Amino acid sequence: MAITEIVPGIHYVGVNDRTTTRFEGLWSLPMGVSYNAYLVVGEKIALIDTVEEAFGSRLEANIREVIGDRKIDYLVINHMEPDHSSSIAALRRIYPELMIVSNAKALQMVQGYYGIAAPSIEVKEGDTLDLGGKSLSFHMIPMVHWPETMVTWCPEEQTLFSGDALGTFGALDGGITDSQLDVDRYWDEMRRYYASIVGKYGAPVQKALKKLATLPVKTVCSTHGPVWQQHIGRVIDLYDRMSRYEGEPGVVLAYASMYGNTEQLAERIARELAAEGVRQIRVYNLSYADPSVVLRDIFRFDTLLVGGPTYNGGLFPPVGELLDKLAARCIPQRRFGWFGSFNWAGASVRLLGEFAQKMKWEVVGEPIEMRQGYSETMNEACRTLARCVAEKFREKAE
Repeated sequence: MAITEIVPGIHYVGVNDRTTTRFEGLWSLPMGVSYNAYLVVGEKIALIDTVEEAFGSRLEANIREVIGDRKIDYLVINHMEPDHSSSIAALRRIYPELMIVSNAKALQMVQGYYGIAAPSIEVKEGDTLDLGGKSLSFHMIPMVHWPETMVTWCPEEQTLFSGDALGTFGALDGGITDSQLDVDRYWDEMRRYYASIVGKYGAPVQKALKKLATLPVKTVCSTHGPVWQQHIGRVIDLYDRMSRYEGEPGVVLAYASMYGNTEQLAERIARELAAEGVRQIRVYNLSYADPSVVLRDIFRFDTLLVGGPTYNGGLFPPVGELLDKLAARCIPQRRFGWFGSFNWAGASVRLLGEFAQKMKWEVVGEPIEMRQGYSETMNEACRTLARCVAEKFREKAE
């Protein structure tokens, strides 16, 4: 059996992208990304999803390597985001009798994006498609992370085509399934992918996980990242914890500083946390840190400390941008502490406090406000904040 044949009759025909630097024009891709597509071959043939159009010729070559000159009968669209759908028009030219299969919302998007209206088959929850020797059923998981999203289930091979759900950043280095790859390098990329792309939609992800728990899944074929077989439990557990916004004990200390004074506060707080026995500490200078990495760790850990100077009577822009990203993701629970500095009229500490009230997060310790330069007089306040954080960890451990 070829390495691209995942299970009998189901073939990987996706591609790697190691040249795009920003996913969605926003999120860095240091390990690249894969656009996964799959052929299900019975008496008839279905293609599950496509790839970004710049890689369309590679998709065609991969398809022909598997089926030669046979035609594709059906194109199943789980998700209409263009990194998965923008090859549809080219495929329709190659296979003019291709029948597009998806739900009503996705079919409207096919017409809206690509001007393609027919032929198509509209499916609803639980509908099935018989390929002859293999069958597919369709299950809606809206807002994971677009409204048209669905998954496709092949019961004969106990294989779930999950769309963006259970996906991750990171190109596939040779292998395709988790048994063929060094999967350790994908876990942080999965957290970063979830926090950046899916993070706002925790409740829909929870609904999707409950629905999919009824299926006896042995293989997960997502649209990004490895095909999961050996580590399905770990993948689902990670998505479950992130979508419940459950943080493990640890501190993200995120700050920005104009001239280094607020930075000295941040460094002192971090040092005092370590002195209190806190080991999981991540410190980020928001003027330079990759936003997706900061978000990744905020989703991972249960405590966030944020600091910045007052700037033009408001928040220093890198700090404000982080708060905007957090508010957009509707994270319902975190411990939160804050600190800031000013010269003649302080605002950052007050505004950070207003953010904490808006998010309804648990406040830990007293905010620290520093006027002008850092001095040893600030040491005790930093020590006290660190001690309050450490005490929360000790209480939880008990």
